[in-house]
Amino acid sequence: MATTFTNTATLSYTGGSVQSNIAVGSVEGILSVSKTTAAQDYQTGESITYAVSIINHSDTAVTGLTVTDDLGSYIFNTGTVQPLSYIEDSALYFSDGVLQPTPAVSTADGLVFSDISIPAGGSAVIVYEAQVTEYAPPETGGVIENTVTVSGTGLCDVNATENVPAAVGAALSVLKSIAPIPVAENGEVTYTFRLQNNGNTAVTAADNAVISDAFSPILSNISVALDGTPLAEGTDYTYNQNTGLFQTANGVITIPAATFTQDAVTGAWSVEPGTATLTVTGTIGSMCDTGAAEFGG
Repeated sequence: MATTFTNTATLSYTGGSVQSNIAVGSVEGILSVSKTTAAQDYQTGESITYAVSIINHSDTAVTGLTVTDDLGSYIFNTGTVQPLSYIEDSALYFSDGVLQPTPAVSTADGLVFSDISIPAGGSAVIVYEAQVTEYAPPETGGVIENTVTVSGTGLCDVNATENVPAAVGAALSVLKSIAPIPVAENGEVTYTFRLQNNGNTAVTAADNAVISDAFSPILSNISVALDGTPLAEGTDYTYNQNTGLFQTANGVITIPAATFTQDAVTGAWSVEPGTATLTVTGTIGSMCDTGAAEFGG
């Protein structure tokens, strides 16, 4: 990228002075840099692979370059936090496509690669991984703005920025439990399904979330509730007493989005999952009738 400069001369003589026209020139930088990643979005704890490509546009080799990645740093309160953390020993360094020995790496102040060289008219590429930390905003609209700077003696710094947005969507898990343990033969048992959403988007009726399970031993006389509200057989769920197959109807299961909070002192984000609880209670059959050795549902 060219930097424009101007210059004006003055002619002084006895009785006065005159100025020249304004001469305009430019200095063309010999380096350019780009930063890319294949990651479409991020979630806390995931890793992101970045590639920094530097091109030497001159006919002279360039040596002793420093490549500094700010790891997405931003100011919080009176300090700086980093939403990315370099994964040790993940760096690969190529010169004109040929793998080179790993450059010196420092993480004392961001991420710094030292003594990078680029052949005349050539290129260098540094590929490395960084893990998403608890300082990356997980909410909808969150973004990691990551900037790399290339500097060298007698050269103007060149910069490149790559932005990665927070993943948008639900992140679901289900935990199933049974009570009581043990249950008396021909006694009543309750299956509890705790549904959890760690994502920034709620699960609504339009998402058609369905819980299905094949109870073994088969249950009879079942009752079903979602967050304490009874569900109706045939409308909210179906149950086959011959096979033990249970399934909720499309759209009955809804789960709120998680709640995210940034610590006012440290800047770290925490998550409170959105939850929903489904219970299925029924009478368990005799183990002798099924020949089963343990619960299979």
